[in-house]
Amino acid sequence: MTLALRLAEQGLYSTSPNPRVGCVIVKNNQIVGQGAHLKAGEPHAEVFALRQAGTQAKDADIYVTLEPCSHFGKTPPCVQAVIAAKPQRVIIAMQDPNPLVAGRSIAALRAQGIEVIVGVMEQEALTLNLGFVSRMARGLPYVRSKVAASLDGRTALKNGQSQWITGEPARLDVQHWRAQSCAIVTGIGTVLADNPSMTVRLPDAPRQPLRVIVDSNLQTPVDCKMLDAAMLKHSPVLIAYAQDHHQAQTLFAAGAALIQLADVNHRVDLSALFKHLAQCGINEVLVEAGQGLNGALLHANFIDEFIFYYAPKLMGTDAQAMFAIPEITVMQQVAELQILDVRQIGGDIRLRAKPVKPKTN
Repeated sequence: MTLALRLAEQGLYSTSPNPRVGCVIVKNNQIVGQGAHLKAGEPHAEVFALRQAGTQAKDADIYVTLEPCSHFGKTPPCVQAVIAAKPQRVIIAMQDPNPLVAGRSIAALRAQGIEVIVGVMEQEALTLNLGFVSRMARGLPYVRSKVAASLDGRTALKNGQSQWITGEPARLDVQHWRAQSCAIVTGIGTVLADNPSMTVRLPDAPRQPLRVIVDSNLQTPVDCKMLDAAMLKHSPVLIAYAQDHHQAQTLFAAGAALIQLADVNHRVDLSALFKHLAQCGINEVLVEAGQGLNGALLHANFIDEFIFYYAPKLMGTDAQAMFAIPEITVMQQVAELQILDVRQIGGDIRLRAKPVKPKTN
């Protein structure tokens, strides 16, 4: 199963909107077939492994990181191919959260007299597909917020200058988080202050994520880097806005897609935005924004995981903070985090954490 999970990781940057899945077939203590799902529309991991195993799959053990699919999508259901191979056992890391599958394949295998074991390295398999599971179970993508800050928690000077707080190794590390995300979300404040491209700058990146600008009043400059015509061909931009504005037609003509999602305060309805992204097949979102949008997301409990990059610098109390949130008056209101991982990246520290309290939205 460890090998199957490693195979599944080959699709870390490319399987969206599908899950990352690996499969290994063992007979007489020998690996006779293995495969991974690498791209939507291409064969699934089980199919690659069964092709390699051929007739040796009969009476073999099949290890797969996710319950084989039982429905017709862009490819036929894998469970039928597994049943046809007549294995002795199928060992599954985790049940598929997709309502179209959700235990049906496990039942189908057992109905054919095939022994099925579920739950081997289940947590590792879940971690590999946090976004897919979130989209299927909650109708929302898995949201990570990346924040680069000084040791005293400041993300920009008072005048807005923020390039560069962290060093090059940390900025390169961010590229890998971008690459595995289906969408990158930023706010209009970041667009106006930094004019970022928000693209993946890895030479072997198989795809560019959707780039999303939260811009309630449509202030996005038509000549900003995110609307560069050459880049739009590979990495589309979606602008979420709230107020009707004559700039909408101009931005649409420049190549951006627009969606109007207003809440009662005439701001972008963040809940509606994330639900829309999930409906579009977005599994994982990376938020790279300033204190305004980050604060709104934190306050509304939309952040599933934080990725903090701390640089060994001090910027003072007048510099901008990480999150703009309403005043906290009692300690019970403080956002508590569980630290997942701490490591040094170049001269900086990367700290990953998640909210302790379960999300309710």
